[in-house]
This record gives sequence, C-alpha cells and structure tokens, in this order.
Amino acid sequence: MTDEQDVPSPGEDDNGDATVGGSGGRAGMTRADAPGRGSGKGRRPKKEHGLFFKVFWRTVLGFCIVGVIGFVALLVIYLRTPIPQPQADAGKQVSIVYYSDGKTELGRFSTINREDVKLSQVPEVVQHEFLAAEDRDFYKNSGVSVSGTLRAAWSTLSGGQEQGGSTITQQYVKNYFLTQDRSVKRKVKEIMIALKIDRKYSKDQILQDYLNNIYFGRGAYGIQAASQAYFGVDIDKVDASQGAFLASVINAPGLYDPQYGAAAEARANARMTYVLDGMVKEGWMTPAERAKQQMPAFKKYNPNAGIITGPNGYIVAAVRSELQNKLKLTPEDIDRGGLRITTTIDKKSQQAAVAAVDKNVPSQTARLDALHTGLIAEQPDGAIVAMYGGKNIAKDAVNSATGAHLQGGSSFKAFALTAALQDGMTMDTQFSGASPLLLPGSGGKTTKVLNDNGEQFGMLTLQRAFAVSSNTAFVRLNQALGTGKTLAAAQQLGIPADSPSMDQPSDVDVLGYAAVRVIDMANAYNTISAQGKKADPYFIRKVTSVIGDYGYTAHPDRTQAISKDIAANLVNGMTGPLTDYEGTAHLTAGLLKRPAAGKTGTSSGYKSAWFTGFTPDQLTVSVGMYAGNGTKAGTVGLDKATHNASFYGGDTPATIWLDFMNAALSGEPVAKLPKAQHVKSSTTYTPTQQPTSTSTTPSSTPSSTPSSSSSSSSSSSSSSSSTTEPSPTTTTTATTEPPSPTSSPTVTRPSTPVVPPPINPGGESSSLEPQPTS
Repeated sequence: MTDEQDVPSPGEDDNGDATVGGSGGRAGMTRADAPGRGSGKGRRPKKEHGLFFKVFWRTVLGFCIVGVIGFVALLVIYLRTPIPQPQADAGKQVSIVYYSDGKTELGRFSTINREDVKLSQVPEVVQHEFLAAEDRDFYKNSGVSVSGTLRAAWSTLSGGQEQGGSTITQQYVKNYFLTQDRSVKRKVKEIMIALKIDRKYSKDQILQDYLNNIYFGRGAYGIQAASQAYFGVDIDKVDASQGAFLASVINAPGLYDPQYGAAAEARANARMTYVLDGMVKEGWMTPAERAKQQMPAFKKYNPNAGIITGPNGYIVAAVRSELQNKLKLTPEDIDRGGLRITTTIDKKSQQAAVAAVDKNVPSQTARLDALHTGLIAEQPDGAIVAMYGGKNIAKDAVNSATGAHLQGGSSFKAFALTAALQDGMTMDTQFSGASPLLLPGSGGKTTKVLNDNGEQFGMLTLQRAFAVSSNTAFVRLNQALGTGKTLAAAQQLGIPADSPSMDQPSDVDVLGYAAVRVIDMANAYNTISAQGKKADPYFIRKVTSVIGDYGYTAHPDRTQAISKDIAANLVNGMTGPLTDYEGTAHLTAGLLKRPAAGKTGTSSGYKSAWFTGFTPDQLTVSVGMYAGNGTKAGTVGLDKATHNASFYGGDTPATIWLDFMNAALSGEPVAKLPKAQHVKSSTTYTPTQQPTSTSTTPSSTPSSTPSSSSSSSSSSSSSSSSTTEPSPTTTTTATTEPPSPTSSPTVTRPSTPVVPPPINPGGESSSLEPQPTS
C-alpha cells in the first residue's frame, strides 16, 4: 500500500484547501490538518485522551504541588520552632483542693516526687525493657514515627482515646517540654521538637532524660522515685522482673498498679508478658532468662503519707475517691492534671468539728490507740460541710466516718418509727414498755429483750418510747410492723442495702445489730430533716484545670423518699430525746438553743455509741464512736477503752454534737420545726399475753417484773419454760391525713419475708440507753 496521495476532492477552493461541508469532505478539517501535508508523507492522527486520564494526572500534579507547599511549610515551621525550656513550674501540674470558698487551700494530692539518676545507674536489662515496651527502634529512628503520629493525630481529630507519641523521643518531648492539652497544633510542635531533639542530643541522653521524667503512678516522676515507690529500693538494685513491671506501668498507672486489685494485676501481667517477649525477640534476653521472670512483690503504698497530715487528710482522700469513682478520673489525671477542686467543706464548720472532738474525746485512756470518732455534717442537698475521720491519716488510713461500720444501736429506732408512720400509725400509737420481753429462739431456747438497767415502763406512746429509748416497746412495734419493714425503711432513707446485717430482718433488728458507716447514718437522718427528700452525699462542688481542658460542676439530684407530711411528723416526734426531761440526750444535746431533733444509739457491750441529730432542713450531724482496730469496730468496749463504767451515745457523742452545732451554726438563721399533721385518734397495740418475768434459758436468771409506777397497766408475773408474745391486736384506730399520691414513694421491702437465724439465742438482747429517773 502506498502513501496517501494529495487527491483533489469536491469543494476545494482555489488554494487547494478543503472547505467544511463540501460533498464528501471531513467536517471540521482543512487540508492543513490532513496527514502528510507539507511533508510529502502521511502523519498519524492526534490521539484524544479520555476524562479519566486527564483527572488522574491533574490530581497527581495537584498532590505534587500541595506536597511541595506542605514540605516548604513544614520546613519553615521546623526552622522557626525552637526547643523550649523545660516546664519549670511543675507545681502547675499538682492538683489543689480548696474549701467551699474556692480560694482557701485545704490540701494537695501530691508533690513532685522526682530524683534524677544517670543512665549508667539504670541496669542495662531495665533500659532494654523500656525499649521493648515503648520503642524497639529507638536507636535507629529519627525521633518520630510517621505511622504512630498519623494514628495519634487521627485519634485527636476524631475525639477518640488519646494515643501515645509512639517514640520515646516524642513521649519525652510531650512530658518534658509541652503541656498535656490535646490539639493538632501541639502535636505538630511535638514532632518538630522531637526531630530537633534527636539531632541535638545523643540517644543515651534522650533516654536518660525520658526515664527521669516519665510518670509511673504513686506520685512518682522518674525511674528512681518509682523504684522506691513500688519496691523500696534504688534503681541500681532493680531486677529484670521489677524492671519489666516499671516499663509496663507507665502505659497507664491507674490500670496497671496492683494496689487497685486483681484486675489491675492481671492487666500488668499481660503487659509484662508483651515486654518480656519483646526482649527475647530483640535478642536482649534469652528464653531461659525469660522463663525465670515473675510478678514482683510490691511495697505497701499509702497514697496519703507525706502529702497532708492531720484530720484534713481524710477530706483530701475522700475527694480523691470521689474524683476517681464518681467523676471517673484516672490517678494520673488527678496527680498531674493541674486540677483545682472546690469542695463542699466549710472552713468554719471543719474547724468546729476538729475542736469539738479534741475537746471531748478523752486524751488519757488505756486504749487510746483503739478509740475512734467519726463525724459527718451534711446539708439538705447532700453537701458534706465538715468531716472528722481521725487524728492523722498518715498514721491511720481508715476513715472513721466513711470507712468503718459500727453497729447502729438504738439509732435504728428512727427507721422503725418511719415504717410505723408509713403504715398508718401515729406518734400517739402505744406499746408496752414492760421488761423483759421473751422471744422464741432455736432449740426451745428464748431470747430476753431488756430495757437498759432493767427499767420498767407501762404503755408508752411512740413519741415517749422514742424519747426514753425503750427497747421492749420498739421490739413490740417491730413485731406489729412485720418482718423486714424497719430495715426496708432504713434503706429507703439512705442506709445502703449491702451494709453488714442489713439482709437479716428479725424481731430485734430495730435494736441496730446492722452495722453502718457514720456518713450513711447522717444521710438517712438528713432525708427526714430535708422534708423527706433523699440526696447522695458529696464532697466536690466544682473542678477546673489550669490547662483548661476539664471542667465539672455538681448538680445534686434529690428524690422524694418519704412524703413531706410523714417527714414533718417524724421531725416533731424525734425531738423527745432532746426535750423530754427523761430523754436520753436531754442533758447534753438538749442544751442546744435551737429547735432540733435526733436520736442516741448505744450497742450492747458498748461496742459503739452514737448521736445523730439535725436542725430541720438546715444541717444534719452524725457522731459515731467505737473502739477497735482498723474497720473492726467493736472489738474493744468503749467503757474499757476509756476507763469508764459505761459509755452511752447520750454522753460523749451527744456532747461533741452539741459543741459542733453551737460553733457551726453561730450567726446562721434559726430553723423552725415543720408543722405536724393533725392526729385524729390513737392506736393501742395490746399484747394478748403479757411478757413473763422468768425464762428457763440457761444463760438467763429468773427475776420478777414489777409494774411501772408511771403506767396505767401492769405486767403480771408468772413462771413458764418458754413464753412468747403473740402479735398484738388493734383495739382502736388512728390515721394521719394521707399524703398526696404524687409525693408518696414506692417503699423497697422484701417481697417475701426472710426468717433469719435468731439473734443471741438463749441470751439477752438489748440496746443500751440510759433511763434517767429525774
């Protein structure tokens, strides 16, 4: 085939050029465009590229341009980013606790615990363990991990969990030169400084500085402080197992420190496995040496030692607990997050609490080391304005107000009273106060319930029985209510259901065999005082951070636990212990020159002594005392610990309460008692058979039961081997005006009565309270 010829075609003009639209001509072409024009031979047609081709190459070109611009920008940023001075003001990272005014410092969580060491002092195997944990290419890389940085940047931008800086150099820069805020700007600075640090300093210098500044938990900054905090040895004495733990715990001290329980230890074990396996993989440890490693033994850690001493140390510890358990902050957040915590603690009230205890607790006793006092002052919304947990948290870490469980004693009679009013009784409902009261026990034995010192009463209204704290009258009330209602009312008001013996309802649970914390007793009584509204106790009102990335403000949640009307009747009915001339706290707490209500509590054998009282809808204060070691309240009798013949709640605890209230409420408005509901009539529960005066129980001694001179009825004396008192019958009725349906809560009570094992079968059951005769 020959080359194309220049063949004329129809439509040619005089110059030989083809015209558009001519017959047989190519539309849109001239002869100049024809192949071979002017060359004497043909040319291939010009190829038209598709849309994809054009988009692809234009995109590539665009990326190249952006890359060049980005590179230039990063170069400029790199050149203009200086290596800053280390954070000189390390104190800004320390979290500070303030009184309720937000200005007066109450304490601090930690001080900077750091002691620098030379890298040569750190065993080589420990150095390698840190590399195995954090940066196995440390001696090879340029100080920055591209993949790790992109991963961390994406996490920051997407708001996910914060990722580490990947390389040891980046982590060192972040912790030593920069703040802890999360932002792209800080991440870019971190990269630039890391690159410069890697060029300026040797790898050994960077590793040394890193190990001296990284946070290990337990308030320890740097590997030397950590060695002491966890193992009680200097770093040059740390072995391979201990080193593997230290290299592991920096990942998240709050998650890996075994002091936080078995789950934390399991996480630490898994992390140590990763580290040690990495040691073998990198050739830094032989498989035989790897097989010898195990979880090391740890030094016992007291987070409060050396931070703050004295009674205020218990407040700082309680605030820390609330930050962790309620606000879900990690120990690292707390220790180095630069938090500024405003508490609910009022300085005047706190000073009053310490002064009241110091004034009234005996200073010279045979067992002073075993004598403990707890005090909680709570406002209606749950705010704790004062707390006394002990003399010195550095010497005794157990908080007597929040960490010890004390038998409640007669303080539980307020809960029976609550259940009674909710079941339709009134403060004028009557029960016999005759003593003793014999209850059936196992194996044909009986339990004898006594009033303190064998005091005798006739028929008592609930208000009078509460004032004089008649044990037998309240056990009879408890029988009339039915199994479980007293403990259910206690739970309803704020006593935790998991408190010891709260799951063991019985006829005598009203005498307070269940053990509760002082803070829980205060909270339950506070519900009554606050018009029936229950609030969770709290210590923290507000939290901010000096780096500006955290904030919290408390918003107390209150629920209507009992109706306002029933609460009003309870408040008025509970004034008796203070105002009745035979009231158990008449000569102590009764001297307060303000309307108030409350109840004493003294357990058998003087294992614990209480006074809990309040000025209505203003301030509730509970004082609990016990003798014993640690949380084992009641292992020593208060009478023996103080060289006294007795130790009642109406004595020292009530006096502490009085002195505190006088000081804390000085200058405050006088709260008034709420208006009580009209009582239409009274109900008298009369036993069908009066209690007998004798019992064949081996550990009991028969005695006569004289009638009470103040009673219109008498207790007949008779002799029998086992006498029980059947459930009382109702002879007349009485009601209070019912509360509105919207304010009446649902009571949490056992759906099926639980029959617990008998208490003190064949023995005496009593909750001691003095019964004044004048």
